[in-house]
Amino acid sequence: MPRDRTPLIQKIAQQASLSFKDCLSEDNGDHKPLPDQHEQLLSLVNALRAADLKLAPRKSGSRPGTDGAQNPPVTYMHICETPVFSMGVFLLRSGASIPLHDHPGMNGMLKVLYGKVSVRCFDKLDSEDVPSLCRSMLRCVSEYSPSSTPCLLTPQRDNLHQIQALGGPAAFLDILAPPYDPDNNRDCHYYRVLQPSATSSEAPERPEETWLLEIPQPEEFWCGGQVYSGPPVTV
Repeated sequence: MPRDRTPLIQKIAQQASLSFKDCLSEDNGDHKPLPDQHEQLLSLVNALRAADLKLAPRKSGSRPGTDGAQNPPVTYMHICETPVFSMGVFLLRSGASIPLHDHPGMNGMLKVLYGKVSVRCFDKLDSEDVPSLCRSMLRCVSEYSPSSTPCLLTPQRDNLHQIQALGGPAAFLDILAPPYDPDNNRDCHYYRVLQPSATSSEAPERPEETWLLEIPQPEEFWCGGQVYSGPPVTV
């Protein structure tokens, strides 16, 4: 029997198409993925390692670019995008952080490829009482490494999160379904916590309510681009 030589990242892309294919259906108001297909996707993503994408850990140092400017704290490596999902890799410098942001009406899956990250997740509790201000709940603060199962988000749960590299550079695969699309009310918004929340690395015993203020993209955060050099992906 011939050996299956399909790259793992190609299998992940194909499975993501199956898992999320009904998320945009008008009959699927909660944008839920297909359960059986989603379990298969989770299993494939959990098996992914940096070597599968020909990805090597970044050096801890931060060198200026050719024009003398500092390299971006975060770099995005685009792999593919369809109307159903988008997939790519985020590379974070040591100590770099992706600010608290949301994923309106979207599902997400984050799998660390190297390094370690802290992910702080919030849920919105109700509609905004005043423009740009919303009541929310700190759901959890968790750490992820290559040995961890993927971090998941849904339109209803853990949809707002902040991601920070711990102890050195880090990289993670990022799948969003459906993709960001400002024309369909799926734009990225940034937030600032107005009321201090728990900072423990474990989920709080009792979820803590807080207020989040929508803000412009923080000046200290910007994202550069890097060419994907792993196995080709077709969807």
